[in-house]
Amino acid sequence: MIAPALHQLADLCAAKGIEHVILCPGSRSAPLSLAFLRSGKFSCYTFSDERSAAFIGLGLAQQSGRPVVLVCTSGSAAYNFAPAIAEAYYQRVPVLVITADRPKEWIDQLDGQTIRQTKIFGEHVKRFAELPADFVHPDAEWFANRIGNELINLAQTFPQGPVHLNVPLREPLYPSVNEKAATGTPPRTITVSTHRPTLEESEWSNLLRTINQSRKILVVPGQMMPGDRLFNSLSNFLGTHRWPVAGDILSNLHGLPGFAGHADTFLGQMPDKLKHNLKPDLLITFGNSLVAKNLKLFLRNFSPQAHWHLQPDGEAADTFKNLTRTIAVDPDYFFDELHRRVPDQQVSHRVYAEEWLQHDAQARTAVDTFFTAQDQGEFSLVYSLLRNLPDRCNLHLANSMSVRYANHVGLLDNQRSIRVFSNRGTSGIDGCTSTSVGHALASPTPNILITGDQAFFYDRNAFWNNYPLPNLMVVVLNNHGGIIFNLIDGPSSLPEAEEFFITRQPLRAKALAQEFGYTYTEGMNPGWKDFFQPGGDVKIHELESSQSQNKSIFEAFRKHIKKSYEA
Repeated sequence: MIAPALHQLADLCAAKGIEHVILCPGSRSAPLSLAFLRSGKFSCYTFSDERSAAFIGLGLAQQSGRPVVLVCTSGSAAYNFAPAIAEAYYQRVPVLVITADRPKEWIDQLDGQTIRQTKIFGEHVKRFAELPADFVHPDAEWFANRIGNELINLAQTFPQGPVHLNVPLREPLYPSVNEKAATGTPPRTITVSTHRPTLEESEWSNLLRTINQSRKILVVPGQMMPGDRLFNSLSNFLGTHRWPVAGDILSNLHGLPGFAGHADTFLGQMPDKLKHNLKPDLLITFGNSLVAKNLKLFLRNFSPQAHWHLQPDGEAADTFKNLTRTIAVDPDYFFDELHRRVPDQQVSHRVYAEEWLQHDAQARTAVDTFFTAQDQGEFSLVYSLLRNLPDRCNLHLANSMSVRYANHVGLLDNQRSIRVFSNRGTSGIDGCTSTSVGHALASPTPNILITGDQAFFYDRNAFWNNYPLPNLMVVVLNNHGGIIFNLIDGPSSLPEAEEFFITRQPLRAKALAQEFGYTYTEGMNPGWKDFFQPGGDVKIHELESSQSQNKSIFEAFRKHIKKSYEA
């Protein structure tokens, strides 16, 4: 018999708004899987590869905006969730991980599929908890309900993130043929009242004093989920106060007035004397990590007098080594209040913003002129793709060169409806495709993934499922190896580079497309309009090219940007 507490756990998840559950096949987890399946309240999916399944869950949570439940059997299955759990932790995505386990007395007794699952994800979950193996005493069911409430609430509390519930289960694991799902009173739900943090007047006085004394104020957003509230707050503020906003494609702030989205491009090539002119007096940051390495180096080497980071709770990272103050508020509240409290802009602020925007405009022009003359190689294909994206789509960028190419190209002001996603919490290549599959399952919105061959083949089990994905389009940049190791200083000059860093591989996406029955195209001119049209199943477009060609093109691009400063 399935313990009523497990049925109550499933009902509790539904009561708290959870819609999607991923159930990885297994025997020890059967009572958990059946509890969710027989509730009839969830969209349930099954994936055989736990590593891929967890990244799919990550994508489902990002797209739906709600926590997702991951269920797996005991043993090494749980370990395979770990890469996606770490990604969810650093991207602040709510996930409830439920792992089935053997009862405590059988741990380390050479029983099958039995490992030490207590705190298996370490500090990459917000909390670990474990249910009792038996529910004989009524307090055990009360405990299970309380723990379920606490974990789900915590997953959604800022900073959002994954939580882990370990569930020891005794045999028999399967219900009898005639057993029906336990029914009873609805589960008790414990709600958490939330409030928007604000600042006292004395704090605002101190902040405004620093703002008024700062001639050069720079705003730098990190990676953020797409959203209108912050975009509108910044737009209103920047309509009156011309402060430069320097970031990259993952901030999802393209189209914002005063947004310097090509900072990584021009800061990598401009002379230091010009960089010195761009040094801020006050730096204001929010969001997560940056792709833009040159922007990070600039802010570390040209430190501001003050650096404020905005986030409502939790520890703030000192990414640029110059953090002086954490302001515990939401960024949109901060800029709404500034807009109300600072009626007039300073001339120095406007002059400083214009300097940033002039460099950004110069970089945009240089990017366009370079690709007007260049119509070969994977970098050119990314430029062509980004300039032809359909409205209201999700753009997914795999790690390594895919996200870097896209960041240099950037999105235009009229592409505001395009939402950008990338696994930059841990910046691994292991689940890039699976995450985009999760998005495609959660919404009919077109999902377009740009990926390299290493990330694509590493995560090929993302396609090993029974669900049609007519809204997923994958562009594979196949140079038969990890080209980034041919570009960065260090490994490219090593005699071991070819085999042990670049790791050449002979595979082609065409064979995978044939294996799964997907639509396949190749070459430099795919016909984007037809490619982006949803229908059928997954579409895969592959550009096969040489590493030497792509290295030469990228180096020529750098020289082209640098030359624009020598003219």
